[in-house]
Amino acid sequence: MEKKEQRNMENRESGILLHITSLHSKYGIGDLGQHAYEFVDFLVMGGQKLWQLLPLNPTGFKDSPYQSFSTFAGNPLLICLDGLKKWGLLMSNDLASIPKFPKDKVDYGPVINFKNSLTRIAYKRFTEISNFKLREAYEQYVEKNKVWLDDYALFMALKSHFINERSKPGNTKDYPAFVQLNKKYLDENQLADYYYGAVWQSWPADISKREATAMTRWRKELADEIGYHQFLQFVFSSQFDKLKAYANKNGVKIIGDIPIFVALDSSDCWANASLFLLDEDGNPTGVAGVPPDYFSEDGQLWGNPLYNWPAMKNTNYAWWIKRIQAALELCDIVRIDHFRGFEGYWQVPYGAKTARKGAWMPGPGKDLFKVIKQQLGDLPIIAEDLGVITPEVEALRDDFGMPGMKVIQFGFDGGHGNEHMPHNFDTSHAVVYTGTHDNDTTLGWYKNSSAEIQDQFRRYLNVSGEDAAWDMIRLAFLSIPRMAIVPMQDVLRLGEAYRMNTPGTASGNWQYRLGADDLLPKLAKQLKYLSLLGDRNVDQSEEESELVVCDEALTLKSKAK
Repeated sequence: MEKKEQRNMENRESGILLHITSLHSKYGIGDLGQHAYEFVDFLVMGGQKLWQLLPLNPTGFKDSPYQSFSTFAGNPLLICLDGLKKWGLLMSNDLASIPKFPKDKVDYGPVINFKNSLTRIAYKRFTEISNFKLREAYEQYVEKNKVWLDDYALFMALKSHFINERSKPGNTKDYPAFVQLNKKYLDENQLADYYYGAVWQSWPADISKREATAMTRWRKELADEIGYHQFLQFVFSSQFDKLKAYANKNGVKIIGDIPIFVALDSSDCWANASLFLLDEDGNPTGVAGVPPDYFSEDGQLWGNPLYNWPAMKNTNYAWWIKRIQAALELCDIVRIDHFRGFEGYWQVPYGAKTARKGAWMPGPGKDLFKVIKQQLGDLPIIAEDLGVITPEVEALRDDFGMPGMKVIQFGFDGGHGNEHMPHNFDTSHAVVYTGTHDNDTTLGWYKNSSAEIQDQFRRYLNVSGEDAAWDMIRLAFLSIPRMAIVPMQDVLRLGEAYRMNTPGTASGNWQYRLGADDLLPKLAKQLKYLSLLGDRNVDQSEEESELVVCDEALTLKSKAK
């Protein structure tokens, strides 16, 4: 009995990193429909207990989930159209003509046009139906979430209005003035993107500065468009909550992701300007990034506005409290991206072309997390502690009991003392990854590594290197951290062409998708074998019989695509 209790307390778990956009779907992008449930079934078949996602928010600049129009809203592109058909809001003939989307990647432009056209049809039918139960659920959702939803829906309605207005000939009379005001910060292409993309700083001054009369006028004038965006959020929430309930019922926990910063072009920034370091025109006085690092010799220039931490403190960090509450209502566990920014963040002058000329500035540190703990208690938060990490960052993480991250790909650079080498893991209170969404796939990493690193990898694991991805998965599952996460591309033994994101590049990211036949039972069997071997997700009663049955599962050869 004592041994069993100890095993339950340790609760060693493993799972898969795969964003919902990467699921298979006939509609050009993964969604919250049938294939999401099939992926949960695959996890269960493979003995996995964790499904890690990227941020679920509406994507903005370059389709990045880390540059969102709202930190509270869900991404409407994830809405399952078949679910709208079940509600009677789409008909078979609406879905009869589907564009020929690429099978292995998301082509965002055509997907956005296609799905938006159909969700607008669904919204029109919603406004006309007499389904009292559905209408009541919608109204309850809108009322419950009005603290962020009112501003978000108006923000999106205003963006849509000004984008449409500026696309018409003769309706760009304000463009020269916008150029004069912003040319010291933005180049010619950025000026056009900001203006024709209707970034809120380009709106008329009365509404960009949220003057009361302008807010009232625009809420009235754009009432139908506001209702459309509220409807989209209601549908997303309904569909995601149902998927999460199914996952939880089957023993799978959802890990969400909170980007530390928000986008400049967001309802969060527009509605809470005093909480950010902005000038009187709404331009940032400095922007976020990281100095030169593993991923880029110029650093990474993210461009997000920075927080006015003294103003945040004066509100007792109310905005952050709401943000974390919302994330944990949606998911079971959350990862906070770029956790080190709470201790110190890299501030780059607005208008700089790279992140090289920045400076470290102090963050709120323990003060923020003391308030979070006082108001919300101990929370299931993973601290993304990669990059330039100081003892102060480690203390902030450890003082509040948050597991950090270990990425084994990083371990083979810098000698045997590297902290990401499994023999240097000094705690089980961490999450180990083969790689993250920002890394190359393990197969791509191995093939592109130097001969010296390849040799070190083979010697360290005592392998031939012919099946590098699964050799790395095995190492992760057998290591001491309590949680182990592997990207789905590694499970599928995919090469560099299938990586999710290449930091520092402006295009070709966030596009990876599963193939129709990728979720093979034999792959699930392999995963379960390694889970059993590593004592993860395992009922002790299963262990002996399942290990024998699964022993054949590791005989597959590498199938690099």
